[in-house]
Amino acid sequence: MQQHNMRGWLGNTRMCFAVMAAVVLLGFSLPAGAQAITSAERDDRVRILIDGEQFCDLVVGDQSPVGEIPRPIIYPIYGPTGAMMTRHFPMRDDVEGEAHDHPHHRSLWFAHFVNGIDFWTQGEGKGRIVSRGGVGIGQDDGYLGVVVDTDWIAPNGDMVLAAHSAYWFGVLEDDSRVIDVYVAITPGEDVERAVFQDTKEGTMAIRTHPALRLVGDHATGHAVNSAGDTDRELWGKRAEWVAYWGMIDGETCGVAIFDHPDNLRHPTWWHARDYGLIAANPFGIHDFEGAEPGTGDYTLEWGETLTLRYRFVFFAGDAEEADIAGKYAAWVEETTGDDTEEAD
Repeated sequence: MQQHNMRGWLGNTRMCFAVMAAVVLLGFSLPAGAQAITSAERDDRVRILIDGEQFCDLVVGDQSPVGEIPRPIIYPIYGPTGAMMTRHFPMRDDVEGEAHDHPHHRSLWFAHFVNGIDFWTQGEGKGRIVSRGGVGIGQDDGYLGVVVDTDWIAPNGDMVLAAHSAYWFGVLEDDSRVIDVYVAITPGEDVERAVFQDTKEGTMAIRTHPALRLVGDHATGHAVNSAGDTDRELWGKRAEWVAYWGMIDGETCGVAIFDHPDNLRHPTWWHARDYGLIAANPFGIHDFEGAEPGTGDYTLEWGETLTLRYRFVFFAGDAEEADIAGKYAAWVEETTGDDTEEAD
């Protein structure tokens, strides 16, 4: 399997387990797209460009031009048809047809409840996921990768978690655009352990363009998962992947999220709502299955690391036309089996 030689630029990060993360990343074998992927660093973000045109922005700073960003997010995101793929609100509040609910639903993000602290929503008394400043950027096999280190900070200032995240951006042969998200998490310096809590409010999430909603005035959306469940039946079900699609600006397009087989409790449960929230959540067993509260809790002791990886695919057409099932199978084959191989 072809390896990603990321040792050079990962070596500049400050996480104590950066070497471990680099070894896992070396197992990523990603097919090269025909289009050039480049980046441009700005004050609080890294802009990803495909053939010189904006694909998305990885916002890593604590502030945005329109208000506080309590965690790294990816916004905006443009799909292969040129359509905006996620909701603008709350980064913008002047877009017609957008609901102004759930202001913590910021495009694409990763968060959860840990040690009784709410990192999922935002505001007074909530946790914050703070970038340490600076990013690592590298390219390999036609893909562009960005590494971001973050601290999960409690309202009292304690560091609850330290996270090392890598984002891969690329284009598949059919022009579908992908964002691969890899997260390695360990308890922070101020705690003995970190408990991810049994709640539906998490974890790897996206809030879609209003047209991809299943209900509502502007909804044109449909949804399916790998188990064959459709539309509103997806909520709380376990599946390897889910896909939403609909008509945006006169063209059919959508987004799929893949859960990697190496992830905790794969296939994961999906907090997949009819109003456009889609979240892979391996912790919320109580809510999803009616189990005893706490059944889904997951404890990381000091020195332990939880690693998770996901792929977002932004595609033209519907899920069948885009062969989402085939794309998932190819991704799994390419990224499974060599994670412990050392760098050259």
